[in-house]
Amino acid sequence: MRAQPCVLAAAAAAMALACALYYAGSGPAQPAPPPASPPAPPAPASEGKAKAGEELLLRGAGAAGEGAAGEAELHVLAVLAKAERNEALLAKAAAALRSLVRFGKLGPREALALHLLCDGPSRAPARQLLHQALRPAAFKYKVVFHDLEVLAQKLQPTVEAMQKLFSAGAGSYYGDSLFFLSVAMHHIMPREVSRVIQVDLDVEYRANIRELFQEFDNFPEGAVIGIAQEMQPVYRHIFWQYRQEHPGTKVGDPPPDGLPGFNSGVLLLDLEAMRQSEQYNRLLEPAMVQQLANKFHFKGHLGDQDFFTLVGMEHPELFYVLDCTWNRQLCTWWRDHGYSDIFERYFRCDGHVRIYHGNCNTPIPAE
Repeated sequence: MRAQPCVLAAAAAAMALACALYYAGSGPAQPAPPPASPPAPPAPASEGKAKAGEELLLRGAGAAGEGAAGEAELHVLAVLAKAERNEALLAKAAAALRSLVRFGKLGPREALALHLLCDGPSRAPARQLLHQALRPAAFKYKVVFHDLEVLAQKLQPTVEAMQKLFSAGAGSYYGDSLFFLSVAMHHIMPREVSRVIQVDLDVEYRANIRELFQEFDNFPEGAVIGIAQEMQPVYRHIFWQYRQEHPGTKVGDPPPDGLPGFNSGVLLLDLEAMRQSEQYNRLLEPAMVQQLANKFHFKGHLGDQDFFTLVGMEHPELFYVLDCTWNRQLCTWWRDHGYSDIFERYFRCDGHVRIYHGNCNTPIPAE
């Protein structure tokens, strides 16, 4: 489970509506002692190179300018919403970013492009958080704010159909449209962005995120998304009727041979492959989603990962399965709710953990 969506508008039009704010930096070469109360980032400076709907706010010493020749950008995306006056959420986001910075090591011609999908009230605390968390970065970076409300509105036709199938109802936590944006991220991001990693903010890194980008190279032909398996028997539970009607099915069974479903806390989105895949885009159509849901008697409650799980049962070729160490989920809710006898078969994860995922508010182990 996570602790935290018809053809859509062209990417260029969507991004023209996005309100984007940029930070850029390469890590302080000559850092000054931080003030007792760090100031908010400075007001936007006028920059002739800013694209429509974008502002370059801050350019750190030694940072390459936007679009520097020969520089590769590694795109990472996160959603920060309803964060105003939510100290617990902001604390998790700060811990995630601090660990990303601490373990992150990029090449001299590489930069991290952090895309933050943010609602209006969350923007001020998010700017303050980023100003502090990214300050020690030893690599070049920029941060792009996208207007979450605008993007959610543009994706509403897809989101509306999925909300009926993959949430517990109107007003539920995972019923919010923000939990479905990843399924159509290829319609949101500009076309020049070919790959992006989307990560929940209730995670902490224990490895260099650059290594995670290398997993894109392992995608088999036809795969469009990299995603780890769900580490609880939640989908064994949800697929109960299908399992009852199909004795011997692997649907809902634990690894290594079963199909436990997916967890969307860490997503490798090959945007160009998503754009080119006729199969994937057909599956976004409401009629196709409903057809799959009917076949598997599926009624979920976990947003985008329900969609990925359902599609993965019928079209596993669209997915590259990430090793569990890249999304080591910590939630144990289902162990205490009817599945204690088989829980460990789902929960086991061998190897050095590279990303901890503290889903359902589970504490993350200290380094």
